Parts: sequence; C-alpha cells; structure tokens
Amino acid sequence: MMRRLVKLLNRWERGSPEPLMGRNKPKEERPWRAALPAELIGVILASVALAGCTLGPGFARPDAPKPEAYLPDTATNLVAGGIDGGEAQRIVQGLDIPGQWWSVFQSAELNRLIETALQANPDIQAAAAGLKIARENARAQRATLFPTIQGGLGASQNQTPQSLSSATADNSYIYGLFTIGLTLTYNLDLWGANRRQIESLDALAEAQCFQLEGAYLSLASNVVAAAILEASLRAQIEATERIIAAQRGTLDILNRQSGLGAVTGADVATQQASLAQVEATLPPLQKALAQQRNLLAALTGRLTDQAMLERFKLTDLRLPQELPLSLPSKMVEQRPDVRAAESNLHSASALVGVAVANQFPNIVINAGINTQSLSTATLFGPGLAGSVVGANALQTIIDGGALAAKKRAAQAGLEQADAQYRSTVIGAFRNVADTLRALEYDALTLRAAVAAEQATLTSLTIARRRLELGDTTYIFVLTAELAYQQASLLRVQAQAARYTDTAALFQALGGGWWNRDQPEPDPKGGAPRCRPPAPQPAAPR
Repeated sequence: MMRRLVKLLNRWERGSPEPLMGRNKPKEERPWRAALPAELIGVILASVALAGCTLGPGFARPDAPKPEAYLPDTATNLVAGGIDGGEAQRIVQGLDIPGQWWSVFQSAELNRLIETALQANPDIQAAAAGLKIARENARAQRATLFPTIQGGLGASQNQTPQSLSSATADNSYIYGLFTIGLTLTYNLDLWGANRRQIESLDALAEAQCFQLEGAYLSLASNVVAAAILEASLRAQIEATERIIAAQRGTLDILNRQSGLGAVTGADVATQQASLAQVEATLPPLQKALAQQRNLLAALTGRLTDQAMLERFKLTDLRLPQELPLSLPSKMVEQRPDVRAAESNLHSASALVGVAVANQFPNIVINAGINTQSLSTATLFGPGLAGSVVGANALQTIIDGGALAAKKRAAQAGLEQADAQYRSTVIGAFRNVADTLRALEYDALTLRAAVAAEQATLTSLTIARRRLELGDTTYIFVLTAELAYQQASLLRVQAQAARYTDTAALFQALGGGWWNRDQPEPDPKGGAPRCRPPAPQPAAPR
C-alpha cells in the first residue's frame, strides 16, 4: 500500500497524462491539478484502515477483591439504646443504596439543605469545571484522527531590482502578489500514538468525573455530619442548662438551710463554686454551636452574615432500621475514589503505548493547492494554480536516549498508578471495616450511656429529696449532680454517634450515585460508568 501511495504521488507531481480520475485531460484543462484525485483519496483511506496498530499494553480492569467480607465477624444486629434515636438496626448484605441516601434520616430540612449545597457550593462548581476541561482536552486530542485542512490568504507589495529581469510578464519592477490556497495534512498514526493519547485523556476525563462524584459524596456527608453535630451541641447545651438549673435549685436549698443554721457557710460557698464551674462549660458549647452554624453556611455556598432558617435537633432525625452492606467486589465498583484510581491506572497504561509508538517512524500525508496572481480580479484565472502532494516519514535516529528514558518513565508511571490503586482499595476496605466496628460498639456505648443517665438521674432525685429533709449531707448531692451531668453529656454524644456512624457507612459504600440517574454499565467490565449530575442553577443567596 505504501509503494502504491508513493508511486501515485510521484506520478501526480510529474503531471502524468495517465488516467487519475477515470479520464484523460490535458494539463491546461485541469487548472486545479492539485485537487485530490479519487485514487489518492482511496489510497489515503486504505492507509487509514491499515493504521489500526496500537502499541503498548492493552488495559484490563483490575481483578475484583476475593474476600467476601470486610471483617472476620461482622455484627448484623445492632442493639437498641432504649431511647428514641437509638433504635435497633440490622445490617442487610446486598441491600442497595438510594441515590439520595441522606433521605433515610427523614428530615425535610436536611434534604433541602443538601440540595442547596449541591447547587451552590463552589467546590462542586470547581470540580464540575475540571470535568469540562478534561472532556474538552479529550475531544481536542480525538481530532487528530481526522485530516487537518487549513486555508491561507496572502498579499504583498514587491519591488524587483533594476539590475535584474522583471518577474512579471509586463516587465513591471513594482507589483502586487496575491495568494490563496488550501492545505491538507493527515497523520497516519500507524503505531497508535494518537489513539493511545486519546485513550489516556478519556481515562483522565473518567477519573475527573469520579472525582466530581467524590466531591458530591463528601459534600453531602459533610452537611449531614455538620447537621448531626449541631443537633448534638443543642442537646448538650440543653442538658447543661438543666444541670445549671438543678445546681441553682440546690444552692437555694443550702441558702435556706444556712439561714436556719443547718449547714455551714462553707457548704454554700462550695455549691456556689460548683455552680460557677458548670456555668463555665456552657459558653464553649455555645461557641461550638455558632461555629457549626458558620460551617453549614459555608458548605451551602452562603456567606456567614446571612441567617440560616434550618435548625437541627436529634429528635428531628430518624435512625434507619436497615443498613446496606455491599460485597467487596461491588464496593470497589461503587466508591468514587477507587474508580478514579482505576481510571488513572488506565491513563498510565495508555501513556506507555504512547511512549512505545513514539520510537517508531511518524508518517504524515500532505497536499496543497494554491493560486497566485498580480491582482485579485485574476486570482482564479486559468494557468495560475499550483499544487503539492507528498508524504513525510520522520524517524529519530540519535536523541541521547530521550525516547528510551521517556518509555521507562511511562512504565514507572504505570507501576506507580498500580500501587496507588491498590493503596486506595486497601484504604477503602479499612474505611468500611472501621465504620462497621463503630456501628457495633457505638450501639453498645449508647445503651450503657442511657442506663448510666437514668441511674444517675434517680440518684440525684433521691439525694435532693434527702437534702431537703435534712437526711444527708451536701457532698452527697454534689456528687450526684456531677455524675448526672457527665452521664447526660455522654448520652447525647453517644446518641449523635449512632447517626454519624450511619451516615459514614453510606459514604464508605459509595453513596448510591449509580442509582441517581441510572448510568449505563460499562460493556467491558459491567461496572456502572460515571455520569455526573446534570448541572443545576446556583441557589439564590
């Protein structure tokens, strides 16, 4: 085929009268002799058809993890805490995750807040713009598969020295020259360097898509976690205020008994000091709540000077009774960070092919037609057309080992991407395993915390009655108050941990993005392909 192409090009340059387009024409009847003949077009297309060789390793998706579980002994039934918001939960193997997984908490305010965040958060918008950049870069590289046609237009004013013959037919030494033409260039890509580069950029675009999915998942998880922490802080503030009220009640009792001479002034002073210590714990909680409100405003793309209407309490959230658990082989298909690492591995594999192909000759076909005239009026007249048709082959002979070094660097990049992928999978396994353990032990913690709170409350109630009757010392009441305060705060924190662990499990398993818009499965591997959410208008500020 290449011999046929070279022979045809040489014959065309000589202006052979042999039939090139199915009939003979004298040269003077073919003013645009450089226009591509049918045989040349056929040879180019046939050469393109033969240019199907792609060097370098073909990418194959990494094997799915073989383990069937994340832990040797996964608890499937989580104990109840004995209060609302601490219900028993059951882990269901293979239960799918909804696209809007945060809706399992059954909070309309939380749903609205996350929707606002997904629309207005600038980090999401930046990630979406990054995806557009990656996709457009891939499209630009894909254009190398097609011929490049360029048009040119030139005009110049020229003067020939009087000592030389004039360059024009009318012997003018000053003349204008106008040129117009078209050039066609096509890289045969015989070794697949361009196709491997396209493959690499497509994989990078896929990685960027999963990074956008990861940003969506992280943002939704952060909003849920921030809302739960706000609810926890509100409950802790309420518990602290109850303790303060109880301490003040105890102080009133002591003041009355001190007036009767039943207790000493030292006891009253001690209670005053204890009350002051409890009151000192309230401002830090209020500060943390205010800062949490600022965090929620920032996550939803708002400035902190704007008031937020949403208020979250633990009693407004519902704990789902069934929790999903994907098999490890499915988890690596669902987690955006693992899929992004896989796409980066694919890109690195394709770059090895680019480096290998660059060591072979690069063959480019080019053709051009142009016409020149001394005036624009005669620019398209007969006998003014010129043409060029040719093929160039370029092979590096000596480069100081640059191409070989680039190949070794690409191979090292593939090894690096493979190690990073395996590290990401290991981290994902640990993340899920840690979350499962947190669910198991935090459920036990909440049950113990509820029992401790109830016991200390009973003890405090009895102590206060005995103090009113003068049947016990103040120290007994003070000890009961401190115990109840600590137990109440621990119960609130343990209750909030149950919600946080639930959200963490949904995040660890990938967040259900594949159920949001029903992405098509990858025909090569069966895994769902990344299809980012449709762009939404920014939320009003």
